[in-house]
Amino acid sequence: MLVLAKVTLAAALLFLAGQIQGELFTAQVELEPLFNTQETIVEAFETYLAREELRLKEIRRRLTPFIERGRREHQEVLNNPISAFLLVKGLTLDLDDLLTISDRRTNPLDLASKIAAMKNKYKFPSQEDLGGAATALTRLQETYLLEPKDMAQGYLYGHCCSMSLSAEDLFELGRQNYNQGDHDQTIAWMNEALLRYHQENQNGSIANTYRAISHADILEYLAFSTYQKGELVNAIKLTEQLLEMEPDHPRAGGNIGHYQKMITDRKGEDGGITDQTFTVREKRATQVGWEKAKYEALCRGEAQVVQNEAKCRYVHGGNLYLLLGPVKQEVVHIKPNIYIYYDVLFDAETKIIQELAKPRFKRATVHDHATGELVTAQYRISKSSWLQGDEHPVVDKVNRRISAITGLELKTAEELQVVNYGLGGHYEPHFDFARRDEKDAFQSLGTGNRIATFLFYMTAVEAGGATVFPSLDLTLWPRKGAAAFWYNLFEDGNGDTSTRHAACPVLLGTKWVANKWMHERGQEFIRPCKLSPTIVSDDDE
Repeated sequence: MLVLAKVTLAAALLFLAGQIQGELFTAQVELEPLFNTQETIVEAFETYLAREELRLKEIRRRLTPFIERGRREHQEVLNNPISAFLLVKGLTLDLDDLLTISDRRTNPLDLASKIAAMKNKYKFPSQEDLGGAATALTRLQETYLLEPKDMAQGYLYGHCCSMSLSAEDLFELGRQNYNQGDHDQTIAWMNEALLRYHQENQNGSIANTYRAISHADILEYLAFSTYQKGELVNAIKLTEQLLEMEPDHPRAGGNIGHYQKMITDRKGEDGGITDQTFTVREKRATQVGWEKAKYEALCRGEAQVVQNEAKCRYVHGGNLYLLLGPVKQEVVHIKPNIYIYYDVLFDAETKIIQELAKPRFKRATVHDHATGELVTAQYRISKSSWLQGDEHPVVDKVNRRISAITGLELKTAEELQVVNYGLGGHYEPHFDFARRDEKDAFQSLGTGNRIATFLFYMTAVEAGGATVFPSLDLTLWPRKGAAAFWYNLFEDGNGDTSTRHAACPVLLGTKWVANKWMHERGQEFIRPCKLSPTIVSDDDE
């Protein structure tokens, strides 16, 4: 809640207007009191100017982050999730606060009207974008076991330093997590917001008159989330602190009574842990199952097993393309065989493919198991587009290169999918092939299941963004110009469940990839079916 404690000049002058008496000019002695009137007028203006100076100083302070972000390289801002979050927050909540502090008038040329008109011409983030950005920071925190206190200072997994987070920024992260029902994260972020709030007040960096949040606001979220966790004693203590600050708080008194009754009903049991603190790693260990835990560990570079059979070689193949220019192949896993090919996509090609893809970007989708429809999902955050081979010579050349390297027929393959991952972009563990319970996943194509995946890494990623295979303890780190390749199906057509994989959240940098999915039809003589089937249980698929 933003409080503007302004004594308006108009109000002061209206008060003085009530004291006006006529015929003062008729006697000099009657003019003497006008000096008192004049002094009062000066005091009113001085008060007004002092508050205007404070208001203008606060507007300048809040505008400074906008100016500083504008001076930095755009990609530098976007490559760091903290500064990217602040960019989105700046053009939503922070902009609203700036307009509130500024003088809003009905004149069509005023500041608020000008900015409102800009929304018809320029892109502005929405409240959904703000929530998504906050969720992305929480996802990064959980996956990479980042402590909120470190993130508040701009530290990201040993990388320092982006712009630090203010008390208002931390409060917003806590509020967004509260809205999503994540009370652990609400408590973590609100505690940091409270610490930063005290630091900012101690340093005198922000005038209380213009605070977008108050000490009481933070305590209220902390107390209620603590209650939701079942920690009733702590919830009462926090609410009592809230009442000391705001004795007339509309909810605090009733909440204390409710918490005390719950303790009585539980015969004195608190119902939760009140005196222990945990690191993010300790908390995370109790929150996720084995696959999610393994996936996140592999994203951090932990738990990876390097096979002794792995080897590197030049592949010449049986076609003219590879005879003229053999490719560098690394076998990173045996059974299933997973390969990395190096230097198979060039910078000039990458630039053209990216430019072709950008105008067509749409939110990436997944198959709904129940309906077979394509839907968006929180476990896949990216945008993608599809490029046909005949629309540009570079796309055609890349397709022919894939066919030469893999030896597979591409006439029945899907178009080249180009993907750019967003803030904290990821894709949780999934199969590329359609399982038995998926309703008509590729029926419309008429080309059978996805037999193989060819994945180009179009950019290197500074931190995070790996491709991981939880069942194989395997992590593939993005390397610009390289590509990964594996078969999704056994030779008898059954799905190989060990190829279940994920795209880790992008921590720092930007991630572009391009996928080519080859299908069963057309591969009958290239990769013949085995006569004896692979035994795959329904549970496995």
